[in-house]
Formats: sequence, C-alpha cells, structure tokens
Amino acid sequence: MIEKVNLAQKLAAFSEHWSPRIAGEVNDFHVKLVKLKGEFVWHHHDVEDELFLVIKGRLVIKLRDGEIVLDEGEFAVIPHGVEHLPVAEDEVHVLLFEPKETLNTGNVQNDRTVSDLKSV
Repeated sequence: MIEKVNLAQKLAAFSEHWSPRIAGEVNDFHVKLVKLKGEFVWHHHDVEDELFLVIKGRLVIKLRDGEIVLDEGEFAVIPHGVEHLPVAEDEVHVLLFEPKETLNTGNVQNDRTVSDLKSV
C-alpha cells in the first residue's frame, strides 16, 4: 500500500533527541526522522554515506578540516569514512536517508547508539 507521509505529524509523534525513527523505506534504505539538540559524538561510517536534510532549524556538522552549516531546506551528504560531529544549538528536525544497517553512532558504541530503531 502506498502511504502519504506528513513530516510535521511524524515529528510531532516523538520528543526524544538523538533517537532516529523510521518514517519510510526505499529499497535497502531507511528514511529516518530525528530531533537533535546539543552536541553528538565524533564518529564516521565505514561503508555508508549519510544524507542530512534539515527540515527545521540550523545544523552544524563539524568536520576535522572545517564545518558545514545547514539551514532549513538544505542538505549535505557525508561520505563514508569522513569523521563528523553534528551540533544543534537549538532543536533541529532532520530527515536522514541512509542504508538500513547504518547505526547512528557509526564506528562508536556508546549510550547514544540506537540499534533497535522504532517506526514513527
């Protein structure tokens, strides 16, 4: 069955930060929604590229050699192997598009690792 997805409704269904939710699937990829606030953790993904699309707010993605600032309606693809640190001064709503097996903390395992994703 084909489902129409309303991003605002899906984002209103949860309040936790740094806890991605599955909003849809495209082949072997998840469309994830996540709310970010504060600083995450330096990490990289060995084989998966990551697309960050800012729906609301401003996201800074720190890189070892600079940073990328994403405002509403902008996205960036972080290639696999590139170490990065997402930072959200205020709450940011983000759509992630990445392979299903992608862990949010990549090569790092800590208390922010979400290995059992919930759907929203």
